[in-house]
Amino acid sequence: MSKIPDTRQTLDVGSQQYHYYSLPKAADALGNIDRLPKTLKILLENQLRFADDESVEGADLQALVDWQKEGKSSREIGYRPARVLMQDFTGVPGVVDLASMRDAVQKLGEDPARINPLSPVDLVIDHSVMVDEFGNATAFEDNVELEMKRNRERYEFLRWGQHAFNNFRVVPPGTGICHQVNLEYLGRTVWSKEEDGKTLAYPDTLVGTDSHTTMINGLGILGWGVGGIEAEAAMLGQPVSMLIPEVVGFELSGKLREGITATDLVLTVTEMLRSKGVVGKFVEFYGDGLDTLPLADRATIANMSPEYGATCGFFPVDDETLRYLRLTGREDEQVALVEAYSKAQGLWREPGAEPIFSDSLGLDMGTVEASLAGPKRPQDRVTLGDMPKAFAKVMENGDKTTTSEEKGRLFSEGGQTAVGVSRSYEHADGPAVSYKGEEFKLDPGAVVIAAITSCTNTSNPSVMMAAGLLARKAREKGLTSQPWVKTSLAPGSKVVTDYLTATGLNEDLDALGFNLVGYGCTTCIGNSGPLPEEIEKAVTDGDLTVASVLSGNRNFEGRVHPLVKTNWLASPPLVVAYALAGNVQKNLAEDPLGTDKDGNPVYLKDVWPSQAEIADAVAQVNTKMYHKEYAAVFEGDDTWKAINVPQSQVYEWPDSTYIQHPPFFEGMKREPDTVEDVKNARVLAMLGDSVTTDHISPAGAIKPDSPAGRYLQENGIKPVDFNSYGSRRGNHEVMMRGTFANVRIQNEMLDGVVGGETRHVPSGEQMSIYDAAMKYQQEGTPLVVIAGKEYGTGSSRDWAAKGTLLLGVRAVLAESYERIHRSNLIGMGVVPLQFPEGQDRKSLGLTGDEEVSIEGLAELTPGGTVKVTIHTADGEKNVDAKCRIDTENELSYYRHGGILHYVLRKMIGAA
Repeated sequence: MSKIPDTRQTLDVGSQQYHYYSLPKAADALGNIDRLPKTLKILLENQLRFADDESVEGADLQALVDWQKEGKSSREIGYRPARVLMQDFTGVPGVVDLASMRDAVQKLGEDPARINPLSPVDLVIDHSVMVDEFGNATAFEDNVELEMKRNRERYEFLRWGQHAFNNFRVVPPGTGICHQVNLEYLGRTVWSKEEDGKTLAYPDTLVGTDSHTTMINGLGILGWGVGGIEAEAAMLGQPVSMLIPEVVGFELSGKLREGITATDLVLTVTEMLRSKGVVGKFVEFYGDGLDTLPLADRATIANMSPEYGATCGFFPVDDETLRYLRLTGREDEQVALVEAYSKAQGLWREPGAEPIFSDSLGLDMGTVEASLAGPKRPQDRVTLGDMPKAFAKVMENGDKTTTSEEKGRLFSEGGQTAVGVSRSYEHADGPAVSYKGEEFKLDPGAVVIAAITSCTNTSNPSVMMAAGLLARKAREKGLTSQPWVKTSLAPGSKVVTDYLTATGLNEDLDALGFNLVGYGCTTCIGNSGPLPEEIEKAVTDGDLTVASVLSGNRNFEGRVHPLVKTNWLASPPLVVAYALAGNVQKNLAEDPLGTDKDGNPVYLKDVWPSQAEIADAVAQVNTKMYHKEYAAVFEGDDTWKAINVPQSQVYEWPDSTYIQHPPFFEGMKREPDTVEDVKNARVLAMLGDSVTTDHISPAGAIKPDSPAGRYLQENGIKPVDFNSYGSRRGNHEVMMRGTFANVRIQNEMLDGVVGGETRHVPSGEQMSIYDAAMKYQQEGTPLVVIAGKEYGTGSSRDWAAKGTLLLGVRAVLAESYERIHRSNLIGMGVVPLQFPEGQDRKSLGLTGDEEVSIEGLAELTPGGTVKVTIHTADGEKNVDAKCRIDTENELSYYRHGGILHYVLRKMIGAA
């Protein structure tokens, strides 16, 4: 069916009349949609609203309705979100690209002011604060002062963008994490705007430049993370090209037992869904268990969608949604609109309702156990009592990743530990340390970082109050954090500080060293700051395998701190508990945390707060707190207001090591050149499974002897002022040198070498990946990267694709891809190819010494086959690789040299 039905209707809410595109009326023309998943109903409304017989056809509408027949569809649609959300690590390069697009448009003889966001954009500065100071009353002020000093050039640039571009707002530093600000303030659930003299209502939808944008799905708002380049295209009016997704239903029943937290629930859900296999799919939660699940718990589960691999984890609108909107200070009229619109559109959750799903699974929440996840992947859940065995396995394996299968074998061994590995904390042997007047041994498994951090949990009052209550009880018994533990508290919004202060729990957390260090991602993004010098020396000299315990969502190797090899995700109260215990080799389910004032053992159960105590504390959270903290959310402090703002439409690029004019549009023509085949390319790196965007483009510390570190020193920057890779994403010179520079990455071309090194072929010389890439460029040699499964998992990092391009990589050949990075590669003009079933780098016996040729790039078709010829010393090996350019839109982007080139040409009428 190709006809587009007229579904416009009116909805009266109080004294206001709204116009909307009616889903029930669409069903009259297209077919029954009562059991269509709520997420697909939102996509259907989006298609109805933008239907024009060109970018959206009647067949697109029908495909969404017909999805119910098989629970899947091969139809590609163009989706236009209502708004875009950015954080500063990915936002700065996004604004740099917009500024450089204005330059390019001007050079092509057009008006640069034509480059403007067409959709509302909010950028929240939350990724730049680092934990330099901790454990004292002035830590917050000191860290903010350092943040402003380090990042002033970036902030001047963002202030320029705030004034230069329309539809662009900036939330200043020291306010909160973008996801929590989105949840508590920006999100509306139902959006409205004036159009042709009428007030149009439609679902609040978004894409964000942080993979954890999915947190907003807890509020009934469909949103997910995309790369910065995709987000830029969306804000410039381009549809997000996507295949109608499969939707996996997740039924929740029962309720959490006493002593079990929302974090334990989300780690269990993450493990289940990652095992199920939901990469690239929507997950939609349903079931009567939602009746007992507070919205903050829903948001915690939705936040972790990237960790379980889904595009989003969606919770439908119900009474709990309305309660949260009221609590957080949304206007009564807005809440009334959300209720009326959701019910009129069939988006309201009804008891017992079960949509048609592509597949489904379920969980009785009463079976959830206290858990952590680690040591390197969020999906590798470990029950609290199994932590000593999990750490023993790490010690046995060395740097090898512990797979889920190995973990299962370990935990079925009846409690036996690895041969030759000490299970007991008391018997561990480590170097002696003298620090702050205390003498102690630093043993393997020592918790050197305990951080209450990240959007995942700090948005949730129940687990934050639990942490404070546990601190109070521990303090009353005379327990203190161990001296080698770097403790920190980085909430997602100032409201957290307000309610901890209202209950007095801030004093108890402070007493254990969990003083406020900043409002931002901090440890979870790799901004953990340096360990005390004495601790770093002991870890290095003893070659110790130590631990961090954090309440975040990411624990990939090399991310939290380069010296910390094992990282464990946990609930905020467990973070406090491990700071008291001091070592992950302690079994907190059985062993004491320490001793009280009289020398008696104190166990975790002795200080763990009851559900009733937590509920009483959570009851102190009130609407006035949200009104207070969000009344002037875009204003910033006096330091922010005093930042100089250049007044110009085209940015005047300064001499800066933070902001540089990128080379992406150099020599750009009105018409794209024909794509050329790849001939006799060399392998820049050959990588294994689960290579993350952190491996490809790290966000944390810059090593002084790395290519990026040498560049900064050559430009007069001392190592103490390096800041982080993430903070320097506006400078391509730093970022291309940082590509594949993670200290834990392993290039299989080099036996036993860890770090961003490769072998230059044919000379055989070992050098940094950046230096080798530059040498290949001088020789005129194109490059490819070869990898295993799940290439590009993790954060939506556009520089992982941008840096790959700037190093001269034309193609990536992997066994499989994570969604965002695959899309980003295409968006930068790098073709993602996939090994056919049964072939991979190992079966082909590849060493990295081969030459690779790729034919047919000018004749690509979405999902088609590409001939890859691998030239070896003994002959040729042929691979019929699958082209992972999945849609026609993606193919257009690739042919134009990238999505931004395509958008720019389209905006000036050249595409």
